[in-house]
Amino acid sequence: MRRALTSVGTGDGHGQGSGHGGGDHGHGDDGHGDRDESRLWHITLSVSGKPAPLSEVRRGLEQLAHDHPFLLTSRYADDHAEIRYWEEARDLHDAAAVALRLWGEHRSSARLPPWEIVGLEVIDRATYHQRVAEGYGPPPAHPVGVHPY
Repeated sequence: MRRALTSVGTGDGHGQGSGHGGGDHGHGDDGHGDRDESRLWHITLSVSGKPAPLSEVRRGLEQLAHDHPFLLTSRYADDHAEIRYWEEARDLHDAAAVALRLWGEHRSSARLPPWEIVGLEVIDRATYHQRVAEGYGPPPAHPVGVHPY
């Protein structure tokens, strides 16, 4: 049985259904009442598995970057990788769902290693910039692209 993806409202009377009440913190609500507007989410996806040749891991991640134009940067070793990028989605639930499908859906086309997802972080743009400004954001990014650890 296939189920359609649905979003859970924020619980503030603007969304559909009942949510957790504090998910948006007021960001993105411009008073127009349109809660279906897309927002940017910073995604960090971590994968790992059995060691694979570094050249194959790099080639696969470069192909993934080509196939997924919002890919910001990737770091890799022979048994794990971290992918960071921006995703446009209506809410965190939708951004996370897309992120969780990314590796599996591109595994064949990009010839990625058969690794599993072992970590996922999804934060909104304001939180990302706040973390960076306070000095505890993500590790310093290499220039856009695919880089070894």
